[in-house]
Amino acid sequence: MLVVLSKGISLHDKEMIRVYLQDRGFSIREQHFGEDAIIGATGKGTADIRELSLLPGVERVAATSKPYELASRETKPEDTIVTVGPVKIGGSRISIIAGPCAVESREQIMETAAMVRESGAVILRGGAYKPRTSPYAFQGLGMQGLEYMKAAGEAHGMPIVTEVVSPELAVQMQDLTDMFQIGARNMQNFELLKKVGSLGKPVLLKRGPSATIEEWLLSAEYLLASGTKDVVLCERGIRTFETYTRNTLDISAIPVVKDLSHLPVIVDPSHAVGIRAKVSSAGLAAIAAGSDGLTVEVHPRPDEALSDGPQSLYPEQFERLMRDIEALAPVVGKELLRTPRPHQGWGVPRCSGVLEGAAAGSPKGDTAASRMGTGGEQQCPGTGAAGISTGIAFSGESGAYAEQALMRAFGEEAPRLHVDSFGAVFDAVLEGSASAGVIPVENSLAGSIHENYDLFLRYPDIAIVGELKLRIVHCLIACEGAYLDSIRIVRSHPQGFAQCREFLDKHPDWQLEPYNNTATAVASILREDTAGTDLTTIAAIAGDAAARAHGLKVLKTGIETNPLNYTRFVIISRRNGGDKAPVPPSLGSEPPTKASVVFSVPDTPGSLFACLKILSEKGINLSKLESRPIQGQPWRYLFYVDVSIPHTETIFDAVMEELKTKTEDFRFLGAYRASL
Repeated sequence: MLVVLSKGISLHDKEMIRVYLQDRGFSIREQHFGEDAIIGATGKGTADIRELSLLPGVERVAATSKPYELASRETKPEDTIVTVGPVKIGGSRISIIAGPCAVESREQIMETAAMVRESGAVILRGGAYKPRTSPYAFQGLGMQGLEYMKAAGEAHGMPIVTEVVSPELAVQMQDLTDMFQIGARNMQNFELLKKVGSLGKPVLLKRGPSATIEEWLLSAEYLLASGTKDVVLCERGIRTFETYTRNTLDISAIPVVKDLSHLPVIVDPSHAVGIRAKVSSAGLAAIAAGSDGLTVEVHPRPDEALSDGPQSLYPEQFERLMRDIEALAPVVGKELLRTPRPHQGWGVPRCSGVLEGAAAGSPKGDTAASRMGTGGEQQCPGTGAAGISTGIAFSGESGAYAEQALMRAFGEEAPRLHVDSFGAVFDAVLEGSASAGVIPVENSLAGSIHENYDLFLRYPDIAIVGELKLRIVHCLIACEGAYLDSIRIVRSHPQGFAQCREFLDKHPDWQLEPYNNTATAVASILREDTAGTDLTTIAAIAGDAAARAHGLKVLKTGIETNPLNYTRFVIISRRNGGDKAPVPPSLGSEPPTKASVVFSVPDTPGSLFACLKILSEKGINLSKLESRPIQGQPWRYLFYVDVSIPHTETIFDAVMEELKTKTEDFRFLGAYRASL
């Protein structure tokens, strides 16, 4: 049982609570869990929870049915997100930890760190102290190895995680590591757990080879009870009768543990299978099962590794795995986390000369230099949620798909600004009341959202700085007491109706009422104030997040006609002047790979072909071409174009300049990293 104490509780009231619990047979311990001061009561004592709740200084009492009280979802229903430097583990992110099994030399860890960072890893792993089955095997370089690893992490902008094997070493290591790892062999080394927990650093807790899920969570309880609030659980395979693989990866543990506990769960596919060729498949399976990330062993030359070479990926294998994870992430409703490059610091995204100048571009006639910010240098946007002074704008209410996209990009903790239209998003960003905005521009089934493309023409000071794709899973949502046969009215955005046409055709008697946003349609049910209205007759089509946000229930999920239903969102910010808008770390920390432009061409034969020829001859891939009528000019059109950005940035800048010579009204909408 957990007793959450009121803010500012007096010492007298706290002592009276302690006495109350001890007199009734409880063993007690005091600690802080997040911002809450807690008294944990364990043992075979008995107490009237209602009576306890009424004691002065008691905010609430959480009675759990699990022996792991602090780790239990009964105690904390919302997911815990663990922060390690610039990295967030949990929530809507997939965070990848990579590096060698052991630090072998300064050169080896530096080389590996550079490789995994380039592919997208956000935390560097490596062992300085290696508990090995054989006393004659390589045991690590000790503190010297940890110093090498710390230097590699700092050089490449990654926090580090390393295994600690004794309480004495934990104290020596705490200033050099950003996250402790408790290895599988030490999962039930309780003195080590208590010491590491008391240091307050984030901890990666691996499951023991023969440990049950409850034993694993009880080990996490030791860490939480000792003082740390940041624990990440790591499934790394258990010992079974099977001998083909090193261990048996318990995929089922991922959803089971996420149901039992609020702590994030990642998977170590390297130790789970122990076979290099099988690691990527096991890792992708873990992501599909709901894992919040992976920790993967990578070595520049696995055949020369002093530890676990057969299960270590070659750098090119790891790069392929990262691409596959990025493609899979939207399917499971997540986004692959990316963090800023080290030369700008952990809190600042990467900016690079020419392309950032292009991103600040404006009408035809500007040179690359004139597209730069003050002093000839592009104003590099600010950082993620921690550095945002104003909210991120989106159209709709709590639970809107745009809000889900916002949280994927900026994190669940990002401040948000609700507005009632797409135009209002642009207004908020332009006026500075929002640091950035999130707007949808295209759906995989319904096509482009022309209203938003047209808004870029009305707001030339707004640019695209990021992109992500969100899988759209529609639900039929109603109030408690409603059921499918009671529904008579269904509300949603017109595109929501279009995307659920097959389901709606089975209910031809339903009256469809359009709203400007799916989440607003859900909220309208609660605001129904017409006298005599039976709320059980009204439903809405939206995502399950909208149902949770407004306290309604899902009658049926997955009602969209085609499950391959994705919406492409873009992040917008001001080009120059005023507050600098943030580029979300998950979108803006890598070099841009895609750009969007809009232009018109002379009314002469072959004018559009001439533009496309420039792109083709310079090897610029065209991924989208769409025409829109120019307002006030009948039978004249603007062309919206998405193109790839080659590795050589000067080529791209030259192509844009040449393209201007063939067009009449050229606008550069932005350069950003493409979302797979």
